[in-house]
Amino acid sequence: MELRGVHHVSINIGDLDENVRFYTEVLGMNLMESRPDADIPVDGAWLNLPDGRELHLLCREAEPAPGQHFAYEVADLDAVVAELEGHGVKVSAPLELGGICRQSFAKDPSGNLLEFNQQV
Repeated sequence: MELRGVHHVSINIGDLDENVRFYTEVLGMNLMESRPDADIPVDGAWLNLPDGRELHLLCREAEPAPGQHFAYEVADLDAVVAELEGHGVKVSAPLELGGICRQSFAKDPSGNLLEFNQQV
């Protein structure tokens, strides 16, 4: 087996417009023009990062996340924290993990936990 990396992450969300605005205007992702609706019985949107990786938003009820999250690699964590706070997003203070990385956490409008990770 040869795994090449993560192609996409799919998360459950509440309000589609609010979450699309958060992921595009606050986090800078791009809304993809098309989404394969044929086999997906729920509303949603596909977004992507400059490297081609995707985030799929699905409008579905979900239990609160019990700690799972996904992490975005960033070059300058302090700048990311300042920018998120400038958008009114509550974000944790950067924490360094033993010379491995620095990380901060925030939640999207639906309560999904997001990590912002800067390698050291």
